[in-house]
Amino acid sequence: MKRLILILTMMVAVACICAAAENPYKKYTENLPFKMAEVSAPQIPDREVRLSDFDADGTGQQLCTDAFARAIDALASKGGGRLTVPRGVWLTGPIVLKSHMELHLEHGAVIQFAADERLYPLVKTSFEGLDTHRCQSPISAVGQTDIAITGYGAIDGNGQYWRPLKKSKVTDSQWKEMTSRPGGVMKRKDYWVPSAGYDKAEQTATMNVPDKSIGEEELQEMKRFLRPVMVSLVNCKNVLLKDVIFQNSPAWNLHPLMCENIILDNVLARNPSYAQNGDALDLESCRNALIVNSKFDAGDDGICLKSGKDADGRRRGRPCENVVVSGCTVFAGHGGFVVGSEMSGGIRNIFVKNCQFLGTDVGLRFKSTRGRGGVVENIYIDGITMTDIDTYALTFNMYYGGKSVAEVLAGEAEDVPQMANVPVTEETPVFRNIDIRNVVCEGAGYAMEFKGLPEMPIDGIHLKDIFIRAKNDATFLYGKDITKDNVKIVLEAAENSK
Repeated sequence: MKRLILILTMMVAVACICAAAENPYKKYTENLPFKMAEVSAPQIPDREVRLSDFDADGTGQQLCTDAFARAIDALASKGGGRLTVPRGVWLTGPIVLKSHMELHLEHGAVIQFAADERLYPLVKTSFEGLDTHRCQSPISAVGQTDIAITGYGAIDGNGQYWRPLKKSKVTDSQWKEMTSRPGGVMKRKDYWVPSAGYDKAEQTATMNVPDKSIGEEELQEMKRFLRPVMVSLVNCKNVLLKDVIFQNSPAWNLHPLMCENIILDNVLARNPSYAQNGDALDLESCRNALIVNSKFDAGDDGICLKSGKDADGRRRGRPCENVVVSGCTVFAGHGGFVVGSEMSGGIRNIFVKNCQFLGTDVGLRFKSTRGRGGVVENIYIDGITMTDIDTYALTFNMYYGGKSVAEVLAGEAEDVPQMANVPVTEETPVFRNIDIRNVVCEGAGYAMEFKGLPEMPIDGIHLKDIFIRAKNDATFLYGKDITKDNVKIVLEAAENSK
Protein backbone atom coordinates (compact mmCIF):
# COMPACT_ATOMS: atom_id res chain seq x y z
CA MET A 1 0.00 0.00 0.00
CA LYS A 2 2.81 2.39 0.91
CA ARG A 3 4.48 1.60 -2.39
CA LEU A 4 1.26 2.40 -4.26
CA ILE A 5 0.87 5.69 -2.42
CA LEU A 6 4.50 6.58 -3.22
CA ILE A 7 3.99 5.80 -6.90
CA LEU A 8 0.80 7.87 -7.04
CA THR A 9 2.52 10.76 -5.28
CA MET A 10 5.39 10.65 -7.78
CA MET A 11 2.94 10.58 -10.68
CA VAL A 12 1.16 13.66 -9.35
CA ALA A 13 4.49 15.44 -8.88
CA VAL A 14 5.58 14.58 -12.41
CA ALA A 15 2.23 15.75 -13.75
CA CYS A 16 2.63 19.06 -11.92
CA ILE A 17 6.17 19.52 -13.26
CA CYS A 18 4.98 18.79 -16.78
CA ALA A 19 2.11 21.23 -16.43
CA ALA A 20 4.49 23.94 -15.23
CA ALA A 21 6.86 23.15 -18.08
CA GLU A 22 4.00 23.47 -20.53
CA ASN A 23 3.26 27.00 -19.32
CA PRO A 24 5.92 28.68 -17.18
CA TYR A 25 3.72 31.80 -16.97
CA LYS A 26 0.84 30.14 -15.17
CA LYS A 27 2.31 30.99 -11.75
CA TYR A 28 1.84 34.71 -12.35
CA THR A 29 -1.94 34.45 -12.55
CA GLU A 30 -2.39 32.28 -9.47
CA ASN A 31 -3.47 33.63 -6.05
CA LEU A 32 -4.23 37.12 -7.31
CA PRO A 33 -6.64 39.47 -5.48
CA PHE A 34 -8.83 39.40 -8.62
CA LYS A 35 -9.76 36.79 -11.22
CA MET A 36 -7.47 36.62 -14.24
CA ALA A 37 -7.25 34.09 -17.03
CA GLU A 38 -4.04 32.12 -17.50
CA VAL A 39 -1.70 33.69 -20.05
CA SER A 40 0.63 31.60 -22.21
CA ALA A 41 3.17 32.21 -24.97
CA PRO A 42 1.98 32.19 -28.60
CA GLN A 43 2.15 29.02 -30.66
CA ILE A 44 4.61 29.43 -33.53
CA PRO A 45 4.97 26.74 -36.25
CA ASP A 46 8.25 24.84 -36.27
CA ARG A 47 9.54 26.39 -39.47
CA GLU A 48 12.45 28.77 -40.09
CA VAL A 49 13.81 31.13 -42.69
CA ARG A 50 16.92 33.28 -42.29
CA LEU A 51 17.08 36.91 -43.33
CA SER A 52 20.49 36.32 -44.91
CA ASP A 53 18.83 33.96 -47.41
CA PHE A 54 16.93 36.90 -48.95
CA ASP A 55 19.89 38.93 -50.24
CA ALA A 56 19.99 41.11 -47.13
CA ASP A 57 23.10 43.08 -46.29
CA GLY A 58 24.33 42.68 -42.71
CA THR A 59 26.87 45.52 -42.76
CA GLY A 60 24.43 48.35 -42.15
CA GLN A 61 25.25 49.92 -45.52
CA GLN A 62 22.25 48.83 -47.59
CA LEU A 63 18.53 48.90 -46.82
CA CYS A 64 17.02 45.49 -46.03
CA THR A 65 13.39 46.61 -46.12
CA ASP A 66 12.57 44.47 -49.15
CA ALA A 67 14.44 41.46 -47.74
CA PHE A 68 12.43 41.61 -44.51
CA ALA A 69 9.16 41.88 -46.45
CA ARG A 70 10.01 38.92 -48.72
CA ALA A 71 11.09 36.76 -45.79
CA ILE A 72 7.88 37.54 -43.89
CA ASP A 73 5.74 36.84 -46.96
CA ALA A 74 7.56 33.53 -47.50
CA LEU A 75 6.73 32.45 -43.95
CA ALA A 76 3.15 33.70 -44.16
CA SER A 77 2.54 31.71 -47.35
CA LYS A 78 3.44 28.53 -45.44
CA GLY A 79 1.38 29.32 -42.35
CA GLY A 80 4.04 31.09 -40.30
CA GLY A 81 7.24 30.25 -38.45
CA ARG A 82 10.46 31.90 -37.28
CA LEU A 83 12.34 34.63 -39.14
CA THR A 84 15.90 34.48 -37.79
CA VAL A 85 18.10 37.57 -37.99
CA PRO A 86 21.80 36.59 -37.83
CA ARG A 87 24.66 38.53 -36.32
CA GLY A 88 25.21 41.82 -38.14
CA VAL A 89 23.71 45.29 -38.52
CA TRP A 90 20.56 45.22 -40.61
CA LEU A 91 19.46 48.67 -41.77
CA THR A 92 15.81 48.79 -42.73
CA GLY A 93 12.57 50.68 -43.09
CA PRO A 94 9.32 49.51 -41.42
CA ILE A 95 8.80 45.83 -40.62
CA VAL A 96 5.20 44.56 -40.56
CA LEU A 97 4.66 41.32 -38.64
CA LYS A 98 2.03 38.76 -39.56
CA SER A 99 0.18 36.04 -37.65
CA HIS A 100 1.90 32.88 -36.39
CA MET A 101 5.30 34.48 -36.75
CA GLU A 102 8.38 34.98 -34.56
CA LEU A 103 11.04 37.58 -35.28
CA HIS A 104 14.16 36.12 -33.64
CA LEU A 105 17.46 37.95 -33.21
CA GLU A 106 20.59 35.88 -32.71
CA HIS A 107 23.46 37.05 -30.52
CA GLY A 108 25.07 40.09 -32.11
CA ALA A 109 22.10 40.92 -34.36
CA VAL A 110 21.13 44.59 -34.52
CA ILE A 111 18.09 45.79 -36.46
CA GLN A 112 18.53 49.52 -37.04
CA PHE A 113 15.76 51.61 -38.53
CA ALA A 114 16.84 54.07 -41.18
CA ALA A 115 16.79 57.80 -40.45
CA ASP A 116 14.66 58.78 -43.45
CA GLU A 117 11.11 59.98 -42.94
CA ARG A 118 10.24 59.10 -46.55
CA LEU A 119 10.32 55.41 -45.61
CA TYR A 120 7.57 55.81 -43.00
CA PRO A 121 4.18 56.63 -44.59
CA LEU A 122 1.44 58.30 -42.59
CA VAL A 123 -1.10 55.93 -41.01
CA LYS A 124 -4.20 56.34 -38.91
CA THR A 125 -3.50 55.29 -35.34
CA SER A 126 -3.70 56.44 -31.74
CA PHE A 127 -1.11 58.50 -29.88
CA GLU A 128 -1.32 60.24 -26.51
CA GLY A 129 -4.68 58.49 -26.23
CA LEU A 130 -6.21 60.31 -29.22
CA ASP A 131 -7.20 59.16 -32.69
CA THR A 132 -4.71 60.78 -35.05
CA HIS A 133 -2.14 60.30 -37.83
CA ARG A 134 1.48 59.33 -37.24
CA CYS A 135 4.31 57.97 -39.30
CA GLN A 136 4.22 54.20 -39.60
CA SER A 137 6.02 52.52 -36.73
CA PRO A 138 9.36 50.79 -37.37
CA ILE A 139 7.79 47.52 -36.16
CA SER A 140 4.04 47.07 -36.33
CA ALA A 141 1.24 44.53 -36.43
CA VAL A 142 -2.50 45.16 -36.63
CA GLY A 143 -5.11 42.50 -35.92
CA GLN A 144 -2.61 39.62 -35.89
CA THR A 145 -2.58 36.45 -33.76
CA ASP A 146 0.38 34.56 -32.28
CA ILE A 147 3.31 36.89 -32.84
CA ALA A 148 6.64 37.09 -31.04
CA ILE A 149 9.85 39.11 -30.97
CA THR A 150 12.59 37.15 -29.23
CA GLY A 151 16.32 36.60 -29.05
CA TYR A 152 19.49 38.22 -27.82
CA GLY A 153 20.07 41.13 -30.17
CA ALA A 154 18.97 44.76 -30.22
CA ILE A 155 16.39 46.80 -32.09
CA ASP A 156 17.33 50.46 -32.52
CA GLY A 157 14.87 53.13 -33.65
CA ASN A 158 17.41 55.83 -34.57
CA GLY A 159 15.38 58.16 -32.37
CA GLN A 160 17.80 61.10 -32.45
CA TYR A 161 16.72 61.71 -36.06
CA TRP A 162 13.13 62.37 -34.92
CA ARG A 163 13.22 63.89 -31.45
CA PRO A 164 13.44 67.52 -30.24
CA LEU A 165 15.96 68.41 -27.55
CA LYS A 166 16.06 70.51 -24.39
CA LYS A 167 19.41 71.96 -23.43
CA SER A 168 18.79 71.35 -19.73
CA LYS A 169 18.70 67.60 -20.31
CA VAL A 170 22.13 67.16 -21.92
CA THR A 171 25.73 68.18 -21.41
CA ASP A 172 27.21 71.14 -23.28
CA SER A 173 29.13 68.86 -25.62
CA GLN A 174 26.00 66.78 -26.36
CA TRP A 175 24.01 69.95 -27.00
CA LYS A 176 26.62 71.25 -29.45
CA GLU A 177 26.85 67.94 -31.29
CA MET A 178 23.13 67.22 -31.54
CA THR A 179 22.03 70.71 -32.55
CA SER A 180 24.64 70.88 -35.31
CA ARG A 181 22.71 68.35 -37.38
CA PRO A 182 21.45 69.89 -40.65
CA GLY A 183 17.83 70.98 -41.05
CA GLY A 184 17.14 71.68 -37.37
CA VAL A 185 15.59 74.82 -35.93
CA MET A 186 16.67 76.55 -32.71
CA LYS A 187 13.28 77.63 -31.36
CA ARG A 188 14.82 79.14 -28.25
CA LYS A 189 18.36 79.26 -26.96
CA ASP A 190 17.52 76.19 -24.86
CA TYR A 191 15.20 74.24 -27.20
CA TRP A 192 15.94 72.67 -30.60
CA VAL A 193 13.66 70.79 -33.02
CA PRO A 194 14.86 68.58 -35.90
CA SER A 195 13.10 70.30 -38.83
CA ALA A 196 11.17 73.38 -39.96
CA GLY A 197 8.07 71.22 -40.38
CA TYR A 198 8.41 70.11 -36.76
CA ASP A 199 8.66 73.75 -35.69
CA LYS A 200 5.49 74.66 -37.61
CA ALA A 201 3.56 71.70 -36.24
CA GLU A 202 4.40 72.49 -32.61
CA GLN A 203 2.79 75.90 -32.90
CA THR A 204 -0.71 74.45 -33.34
CA ALA A 205 -0.53 70.94 -31.83
CA THR A 206 -1.86 69.95 -28.43
CA MET A 207 0.24 67.51 -26.39
CA ASN A 208 2.13 66.26 -29.49
CA VAL A 209 -1.07 65.67 -31.47
CA PRO A 210 -2.00 67.91 -34.46
CA ASP A 211 -5.47 69.36 -34.91
CA LYS A 212 -7.82 66.87 -36.58
CA SER A 213 -8.79 69.45 -39.22
CA ILE A 214 -5.30 69.47 -40.76
CA GLY A 215 -5.26 68.01 -44.25
CA GLU A 216 -3.01 65.46 -45.94
CA GLU A 217 -0.67 67.96 -47.58
CA GLU A 218 0.07 69.78 -44.35
CA LEU A 219 0.52 66.50 -42.47
CA GLN A 220 3.14 65.49 -45.01
CA GLU A 221 5.01 68.72 -44.32
CA MET A 222 5.19 67.94 -40.59
CA LYS A 223 6.17 64.25 -40.84
CA ARG A 224 9.14 64.57 -38.50
CA PHE A 225 6.77 65.92 -35.84
CA LEU A 226 4.57 62.85 -36.33
CA ARG A 227 7.37 60.64 -35.05
CA PRO A 228 6.15 57.10 -34.43
CA VAL A 229 6.24 54.79 -31.47
CA MET A 230 8.89 52.17 -32.23
CA VAL A 231 6.87 48.98 -31.66
CA SER A 232 3.15 49.35 -32.36
CA LEU A 233 0.96 46.29 -31.78
CA VAL A 234 -2.73 47.02 -32.29
CA ASN A 235 -5.61 44.62 -31.70
CA CYS A 236 -3.27 41.64 -31.58
CA LYS A 237 -3.80 38.45 -29.60
CA ASN A 238 -1.20 36.13 -28.06
CA VAL A 239 1.95 38.26 -28.12
CA LEU A 240 5.41 37.57 -26.67
CA LEU A 241 8.34 39.98 -26.39
CA LYS A 242 11.26 38.15 -24.79
CA ASP A 243 14.94 38.83 -24.10
CA VAL A 244 15.42 41.50 -26.78
CA ILE A 245 16.85 45.00 -26.26
CA PHE A 246 14.53 47.73 -27.60
CA GLN A 247 16.26 51.09 -27.66
CA ASN A 248 16.42 54.65 -28.95
CA SER A 249 12.82 54.99 -30.12
CA PRO A 250 11.49 58.04 -32.02
CA ALA A 251 8.69 58.47 -29.45
CA TRP A 252 7.32 55.80 -27.08
CA ASN A 253 9.35 52.62 -27.18
CA LEU A 254 6.83 49.76 -26.75
CA HIS A 255 3.13 50.43 -27.34
CA PRO A 256 0.74 47.47 -27.22
CA LEU A 257 -2.74 48.89 -27.90
CA MET A 258 -5.97 46.93 -27.41
CA CYS A 259 -4.06 43.64 -27.31
CA GLU A 260 -5.07 40.50 -25.43
CA ASN A 261 -2.87 37.83 -23.84
CA ILE A 262 0.46 39.61 -24.04
CA ILE A 263 3.74 38.77 -22.29
CA LEU A 264 6.87 40.89 -21.85
CA ASP A 265 9.60 38.73 -20.33
CA ASN A 266 13.21 39.75 -19.67
CA VAL A 267 13.19 42.60 -22.15
CA LEU A 268 15.28 45.75 -21.84
CA ALA A 269 13.50 48.86 -23.10
CA ARG A 270 15.83 51.83 -22.96
CA ASN A 271 15.99 55.39 -24.21
CA PRO A 272 18.39 58.23 -23.45
CA SER A 273 17.39 60.22 -20.36
CA TYR A 274 16.95 63.29 -22.59
CA ALA A 275 14.48 61.57 -24.98
CA GLN A 276 11.32 63.68 -25.23
CA ASN A 277 8.21 61.44 -24.91
CA GLY A 278 10.64 58.55 -24.62
CA ASP A 279 8.41 56.28 -22.52
CA ALA A 280 9.77 52.76 -22.19
CA LEU A 281 6.43 50.89 -22.11
CA ASP A 282 2.88 52.15 -22.60
CA LEU A 283 0.39 49.33 -22.20
CA GLU A 284 -2.89 50.79 -23.46
CA SER A 285 -6.37 49.27 -23.28
CA CYS A 286 -4.88 45.77 -23.09
CA ARG A 287 -6.35 42.75 -21.35
CA ASN A 288 -4.56 39.83 -19.68
CA ALA A 289 -0.95 41.02 -19.72
CA LEU A 290 2.23 39.94 -17.94
CA ILE A 291 5.24 42.26 -17.59
CA VAL A 292 7.89 40.20 -15.83
CA ASN A 293 11.63 40.12 -15.14
CA SER A 294 12.23 43.14 -17.36
CA LYS A 295 14.25 46.35 -17.19
CA PHE A 296 13.24 49.84 -18.28
CA ASP A 297 15.38 52.95 -18.62
CA ALA A 298 13.52 55.89 -20.07
CA GLY A 299 13.44 59.55 -20.98
CA ASP A 300 9.84 59.62 -19.76
CA ASP A 301 7.64 57.16 -17.87
CA GLY A 302 9.00 53.64 -17.28
CA ILE A 303 6.08 51.18 -16.98
CA CYS A 304 2.88 53.05 -17.83
CA LEU A 305 -0.74 51.90 -18.10
CA LYS A 306 -3.18 53.85 -20.26
CA SER A 307 -6.65 53.51 -21.82
CA GLY A 308 -7.26 56.46 -24.12
CA LYS A 309 -7.80 60.16 -23.60
CA ASP A 310 -10.92 62.25 -23.06
CA ALA A 311 -13.79 61.75 -25.52
CA ASP A 312 -11.76 59.49 -27.84
CA GLY A 313 -10.84 57.22 -24.93
CA ARG A 314 -14.38 57.11 -23.55
CA ARG A 315 -15.73 56.35 -27.02
CA ARG A 316 -13.29 53.44 -27.37
CA GLY A 317 -14.38 52.21 -23.95
CA ARG A 318 -11.60 49.61 -23.61
CA PRO A 319 -10.08 49.45 -20.12
CA CYS A 320 -6.57 48.30 -19.39
CA GLU A 321 -7.33 45.33 -17.17
CA ASN A 322 -5.93 42.14 -15.69
CA VAL A 323 -2.26 43.07 -15.66
CA VAL A 324 0.58 41.60 -13.56
CA VAL A 325 3.90 43.43 -13.24
CA SER A 326 6.49 41.31 -11.41
CA GLY A 327 10.24 41.37 -10.82
CA CYS A 328 10.93 44.49 -12.89
CA THR A 329 13.49 47.27 -12.55
CA VAL A 330 13.14 50.88 -13.69
CA PHE A 331 16.21 53.11 -13.82
CA ALA A 332 15.84 56.67 -15.14
CA GLY A 333 12.31 57.80 -15.97
CA HIS A 334 9.63 60.26 -14.96
CA GLY A 335 7.92 57.47 -13.06
CA GLY A 336 8.67 53.87 -12.12
CA PHE A 337 5.14 52.46 -12.26
CA VAL A 338 2.63 54.93 -13.71
CA VAL A 339 -1.12 55.03 -14.24
CA GLY A 340 -2.41 57.70 -16.63
CA SER A 341 -2.79 60.38 -17.48
CA GLU A 342 -4.71 58.87 -20.39
CA MET A 343 -7.11 56.62 -18.47
CA SER A 344 -10.50 57.56 -19.95
CA GLY A 345 -11.43 53.95 -20.75
CA GLY A 346 -10.64 52.83 -17.21
CA ILE A 347 -7.82 50.85 -15.58
CA ARG A 348 -8.60 47.97 -13.21
CA ASN A 349 -7.37 44.72 -11.74
CA ILE A 350 -3.65 45.46 -11.65
CA PHE A 351 -1.08 43.66 -9.45
CA VAL A 352 2.45 45.06 -9.15
CA LYS A 353 4.91 43.10 -7.02
CA ASN A 354 8.60 42.77 -6.24
CA CYS A 355 9.86 45.68 -8.34
CA GLN A 356 12.64 48.21 -7.84
CA PHE A 357 12.93 51.81 -8.97
CA LEU A 358 16.50 53.12 -8.94
CA GLY A 359 16.76 56.84 -9.55
CA THR A 360 13.43 57.64 -11.19
CA ASP A 361 11.88 61.11 -10.84
CA VAL A 362 8.84 59.55 -9.13
CA GLY A 363 8.36 56.04 -7.78
CA LEU A 364 4.63 55.24 -7.95
CA ARG A 365 2.82 57.82 -10.07
CA PHE A 366 -0.94 58.17 -10.57
CA LYS A 367 -2.00 61.10 -12.76
CA SER A 368 -5.10 62.47 -14.45
CA THR A 369 -7.08 65.66 -14.83
CA ARG A 370 -10.61 66.91 -15.42
CA GLY A 371 -11.86 66.00 -18.88
CA ARG A 372 -10.62 62.42 -18.79
CA GLY A 373 -13.48 60.59 -17.14
CA GLY A 374 -12.79 56.91 -16.58
CA VAL A 375 -12.34 54.85 -13.41
CA VAL A 376 -9.05 53.56 -11.97
CA GLU A 377 -9.75 50.84 -9.40
CA ASN A 378 -8.56 47.60 -7.87
CA ILE A 379 -4.85 48.36 -8.00
CA TYR A 380 -2.67 46.20 -5.73
CA ILE A 381 1.00 47.03 -5.15
CA ASP A 382 3.10 44.78 -2.91
CA GLY A 383 6.86 44.82 -2.47
CA ILE A 384 8.50 47.92 -3.97
CA THR A 385 12.06 49.07 -3.28
CA MET A 386 13.16 52.57 -4.26
CA THR A 387 16.40 54.50 -4.01
CA ASP A 388 17.36 58.05 -5.01
CA ILE A 389 13.89 59.20 -6.04
CA ASP A 390 14.20 62.78 -7.22
CA THR A 391 10.70 63.99 -6.25
CA TYR A 392 7.83 61.92 -4.80
CA ALA A 393 8.04 58.30 -3.72
CA LEU A 394 4.26 58.17 -4.27
CA THR A 395 2.01 60.73 -5.93
CA PHE A 396 -1.67 60.99 -6.86
CA ASN A 397 -2.14 64.14 -8.94
CA MET A 398 -5.55 64.90 -10.45
CA TYR A 399 -4.28 68.20 -11.93
CA TYR A 400 -1.79 66.84 -14.45
CA GLY A 401 -0.87 69.45 -17.05
CA GLY A 402 1.64 67.65 -19.27
CA LYS A 403 4.90 68.31 -17.44
CA SER A 404 6.92 65.87 -15.40
CA VAL A 405 6.94 66.39 -11.64
CA ALA A 406 10.61 67.36 -11.78
CA GLU A 407 9.89 69.98 -14.45
CA VAL A 408 7.04 71.47 -12.42
CA LEU A 409 9.11 71.61 -9.24
CA ALA A 410 11.92 73.23 -11.23
CA GLY A 411 9.55 76.04 -12.16
CA GLU A 412 8.63 75.23 -15.77
CA ALA A 413 5.38 76.93 -16.77
CA GLU A 414 2.27 74.75 -16.74
CA ASP A 415 -1.45 75.48 -17.01
CA VAL A 416 -2.86 74.47 -13.63
CA PRO A 417 -6.63 73.78 -13.48
CA GLN A 418 -8.69 75.46 -10.79
CA MET A 419 -9.12 73.64 -7.49
CA ALA A 420 -12.63 74.97 -6.90
CA ASN A 421 -15.46 72.43 -6.74
CA VAL A 422 -17.06 71.82 -10.16
CA PRO A 423 -19.99 69.55 -11.12
CA VAL A 424 -19.33 65.83 -11.50
CA THR A 425 -19.82 64.67 -15.11
CA GLU A 426 -18.67 61.84 -17.38
CA GLU A 427 -15.44 63.85 -17.71
CA THR A 428 -14.59 63.48 -14.01
CA PRO A 429 -11.79 60.95 -13.36
CA VAL A 430 -12.29 58.48 -10.50
CA PHE A 431 -9.47 56.80 -8.51
CA ARG A 432 -10.54 54.29 -5.86
CA ASN A 433 -9.68 51.04 -4.09
CA ILE A 434 -5.88 51.09 -4.27
CA ASP A 435 -3.81 48.95 -1.89
CA ILE A 436 -0.09 49.71 -1.46
CA ARG A 437 2.05 47.72 0.97
CA ASN A 438 5.60 46.58 1.74
CA VAL A 439 7.35 49.62 0.28
CA VAL A 440 10.82 50.84 1.22
CA CYS A 441 12.15 54.11 -0.20
CA GLU A 442 15.66 55.13 0.79
CA GLY A 443 15.94 58.74 -0.33
CA ALA A 444 13.26 60.93 -1.94
CA GLY A 445 12.65 64.62 -2.36
CA TYR A 446 9.12 64.23 -1.00
CA ALA A 447 7.47 61.30 0.75
CA MET A 448 3.94 61.26 -0.67
CA GLU A 449 1.45 63.55 -2.39
CA PHE A 450 -2.31 63.05 -2.51
CA LYS A 451 -3.97 65.74 -4.61
CA GLY A 452 -7.55 64.79 -5.42
CA LEU A 453 -10.42 66.79 -6.85
CA PRO A 454 -12.81 68.52 -4.43
CA GLU A 455 -15.77 67.13 -6.39
CA MET A 456 -14.21 63.64 -6.58
CA PRO A 457 -11.70 62.88 -3.81
CA ILE A 458 -9.27 60.00 -4.16
CA ASP A 459 -11.17 57.23 -2.37
CA GLY A 460 -10.06 54.09 -0.58
CA ILE A 461 -6.26 54.21 -0.52
CA HIS A 462 -4.81 51.69 1.91
CA LEU A 463 -1.16 52.03 2.90
CA LYS A 464 0.54 49.32 4.96
CA ASP A 465 4.13 48.58 6.04
CA ILE A 466 5.74 51.52 4.29
CA PHE A 467 9.06 53.17 5.14
CA ILE A 468 10.19 56.33 3.35
CA ARG A 469 13.24 58.46 4.04
CA ALA A 470 12.68 61.85 2.39
CA LYS A 471 13.56 65.53 2.58
CA ASN A 472 9.90 66.58 2.83
CA ASP A 473 6.80 65.07 4.43
CA ALA A 474 3.59 63.76 2.88
CA THR A 475 0.78 66.11 1.83
CA PHE A 476 -2.93 65.28 1.59
CA LEU A 477 -5.57 67.21 -0.33
CA TYR A 478 -9.06 65.92 -1.13
CA GLY A 479 -8.71 62.29 -0.11
CA LYS A 480 -11.31 60.00 1.43
CA ASP A 481 -10.85 56.75 3.36
CA ILE A 482 -7.06 56.88 3.26
CA THR A 483 -5.84 54.41 5.85
CA LYS A 484 -2.28 54.01 7.17
CA ASP A 485 -0.97 50.94 8.98
CA ASN A 486 2.69 50.99 10.01
CA VAL A 487 3.58 53.87 7.72
CA LYS A 488 6.81 55.56 8.76
CA ILE A 489 8.30 58.67 7.17
CA VAL A 490 11.74 59.79 8.32
CA LEU A 491 12.65 63.34 7.37
CA GLU A 492 16.30 63.91 6.55
CA ALA A 493 16.24 67.42 8.03
CA ALA A 494 15.03 66.04 11.37
CA GLU A 495 17.76 63.38 11.31
CA ASN A 496 20.45 65.92 10.54
CA SER A 497 19.34 68.20 13.39
CA LYS A 498 19.96 65.52 16.01
